[in-house]
Amino acid sequence: MRLVSWWALISSACAPVVLVGGWTVAERLYGPGYDWWTDTISTLASDGAAGRWVMTAAVIGLGICHLITAIGLRAASLAGRLALAAGGVTAFVLAWSPEPPSGGSLRHGWVVAIGFTLLALWPVLAARGRPRESVPWTLRVPSAVAVTVLLALGAVWFVLALRHHGAAGLAERVLTTAQSLWPFVVVASCLRSTSRT
Repeated sequence: MRLVSWWALISSACAPVVLVGGWTVAERLYGPGYDWWTDTISTLASDGAAGRWVMTAAVIGLGICHLITAIGLRAASLAGRLALAAGGVTAFVLAWSPEPPSGGSLRHGWVVAIGFTLLALWPVLAARGRPRESVPWTLRVPSAVAVTVLLALGAVWFVLALRHHGAAGLAERVLTTAQSLWPFVVVASCLRSTSRT
């Protein structure tokens, strides 16, 4: 049995494309009242937003990508795969918990917080403690810890930007892009490591 399924490469590559493509189209549909620098992605999927259906579909697509990748990434530890899959499930819950047009939903905020936490923790939970030579660099403990710390710092930046009316839109885009891209980097490194042996 292969430690990474070939289709996990496709699902992990689709995740950032679906996310960034979704918010790009939704932003165009939303119109000139949207400021990507300060407004969050949730605004694009809020009740009544013109591109709500596009952003909602993108969030659901992202969740599907994470679930498929978690299933196919058998090289990662089970705890990491479960955290990635749970991050995908929170995307489904987020799609059905839109932010109200006025902003500030406690339920929406909790779902976002849980999703960000799961997607920040999955790299370190996916790490393998075996000898370095047998583990791809992305699943080694030092690499995984570094990525988890960077994702956590991105989440802190996002929260601070939200609280102080700063560049919350930019912070969220940087964070979510990194979260959606890391599974692809892990899958690609595992496939490359497998092809060398």
